[in-house]
Amino acid sequence: MKHEKLIVLRGNSGSGKTSVARDLQEHYGRNTLLISQDMVRREMLKAKDGPETAALPLLMQLLEYGSNHHSVTILEGILYADWYRPLLELAGRLYGENVYAYYFDLSFEETLRRHQTKPNSSEFGEAEMRRWWRDRDYSDVLRETALGEGMSRSEIVERICRDVG
Repeated sequence: MKHEKLIVLRGNSGSGKTSVARDLQEHYGRNTLLISQDMVRREMLKAKDGPETAALPLLMQLLEYGSNHHSVTILEGILYADWYRPLLELAGRLYGENVYAYYFDLSFEETLRRHQTKPNSSEFGEAEMRRWWRDRDYSDVLRETALGEGMSRSEIVERICRDVG
């Protein structure tokens, strides 16, 4: 019986996924694997996003590595439900009932407001965020819990830690 746990954080750009993921990694401590879609796709591979992104195979390998070597793995990113379906299906196969999936279900206005508080807010703005926006892009592969805009970052982290145990 597997005891490894996977936390999946999905949602639109600017919703707070990366900040929450970092807080969770800090909470769970040493040897907690954090897989960031942006880090893999934009920084490691300099790859475009899309249904055939070069990042998908590497994300899948990292997820498998996490299941074999870490008690807690955190996967975070926009991770559009259709483009990343193979990754989300693999998550279910590897972790079974130990997948804790969350979707940041926020309004466009709230994601824009949150983005403007980030250190990298000058790298892209409202026009790009509107182009990337998908309303309620829930996965039909994972059972995702909605995280609304009424929750603070610390409340989200507390909720996930309580769920995961």
